[in-house]
Parts: sequence; structure tokens; C-alpha cells
Amino acid sequence: MIRVKEIAFTGYPVTDVPRARGFYEGVLGLKPSTTFGHDGGHWIEYDVGAATLAITNMSSDWKPSSDGPAAALEVEDFDGTVRVLRACGARFTVEPMSVPTCRLAVVCDPDGNSIAIHHRNGHAHA
Repeated sequence: MIRVKEIAFTGYPVTDVPRARGFYEGVLGLKPSTTFGHDGGHWIEYDVGAATLAITNMSSDWKPSSDGPAAALEVEDFDGTVRVLRACGARFTVEPMSVPTCRLAVVCDPDGNSIAIHHRNGHAHA
């Protein structure tokens, strides 16, 4: 039997690394923890709590898409995050909504990959 211990990372393929870094670092405020490159390809990792989010252009076969899974980023200030994303022109594929357990919205990064913005109910706002 396979025994999975944890999710090692969530990866997103990107086509324009500087533009993607502008979104992940400039808009979302993530700080790179590991970066490396090879033959024009780049791999950038961001530690988010105990997890890692990575962006890369290292495989031409791995294409950006809003049709796949999405990492859900837990934010301290949901309304403030939505305001920042709107001000930066992020495209919402799921408008901000509330359900009994959380508040959620889904936006696209510059390549069209889905990123969920999430805030569990009961957590204090910043």
C-alpha cells in the first residue's frame, strides 16, 4: 500500500516568468524560497506555511490552464485581498462568495491558471 505523507508542492506552469513573478510576488506578496534554472527554463518555489507553491516554464508539454486543480491560499483579510486583486486587474472566475465554512473566490494568474483565495470562517481578520 502507498502511504502518502504530505503534499510536497503544488506547481503551476507559466509562459512568462517575469510577468508571473510580478503576480505571485508583487500582487500576492509571496517570497521566493528556492529558484533555479536550466537551458532557459526557470523553477521558483514559494513556501506557504508548511506547503510549497512552485511556478515554472521548464516543460513545454505542461501548459497553463484554468481547467485543472487550484491551490487555495488562506488569507488573513479576505475583503482586502479581493480589493487588491481587483485593483491589479485580476480576472475572477468565481466571484467572492460565502458558504457556511468559508469565504472563497477564484482568480486567474497572468497565464490563466486558477488560484483560489480562501478564508475559513472563525479565523480573525487582520
